[in-house]
Amino acid sequence: MSTWINGRRRSLLGQGDRGLHYGDGLFETMRVRNARIRLLELHLERLYAGLQRLSIPGPPPQQLRAELQTIAAGRREGVLKLIVTRGQGPTGQRPGYRPTGTERTTRIETLYGLPSGVRDADPDTAVRVRLCRTAVGMSPALAGLKSLNRLESVLARSEWQDERIWEGLMADTEGHWLCGTMSNLFLRRDSLLTTPSIERGGVAGVMRRWVLQTAHRLQLKTREREVGWRDLANAEELFMTNAVVGIKSVRSLEGGKIPVRFEQFDTARQLRILLEAL
Repeated sequence: MSTWINGRRRSLLGQGDRGLHYGDGLFETMRVRNARIRLLELHLERLYAGLQRLSIPGPPPQQLRAELQTIAAGRREGVLKLIVTRGQGPTGQRPGYRPTGTERTTRIETLYGLPSGVRDADPDTAVRVRLCRTAVGMSPALAGLKSLNRLESVLARSEWQDERIWEGLMADTEGHWLCGTMSNLFLRRDSLLTTPSIERGGVAGVMRRWVLQTAHRLQLKTREREVGWRDLANAEELFMTNAVVGIKSVRSLEGGKIPVRFEQFDTARQLRILLEAL
């Protein structure tokens, strides 16, 4: 693992940084393939849109893009995590909730090797998913953002220890199924591909966006809306997505009153073929 802070190779962070105190910032987790960042432009678009919503001055885009590309070139396969915080205010002052406007943005880049669970897994193997008790809170002000506060995901992921379970599916506080602890959700019935709406909560995943943009190439219509249990049970195919893993077919949903199994995986497989061509 190698770390850069504000473009320099080091591992020290100011103790007054607002990202550390309040989770005041955003992050991107990017897949490095063949020493390049997959879907880099989509990551940057999401990052800068989020920084604008939070009124955090971002680093110059060209500088950041070049910096990320240089770092990614250090590994043929891996994961590059970028954290951007509002930074640290005046030295010696305790940071309060209200930003002073004098903070200097902090960026932290960490390059990891590819996790063994991703490196060694057969991408076409469908996985088991369990239902989580922990709910995703509704917050339209933060909906879609990949903020540094991921405590709901931490709690949900702590609900099981069985390594045979790949992911947990989370509902919102009103009982609509929204996302995984680390992934977005898609379900297909006939030629309609549905993903939960993220207008009031959840993360606007980069891979989610790519799938929505690409689905027409498979003659699929797309829809974003609330998803209930009946929608899941009646789906012909279910898959989950994130930027590192890509697209993962779901074989079973477990933990409900009646387990749900899926036998169709063609849509996810075709999307993976298109993704591999990038």
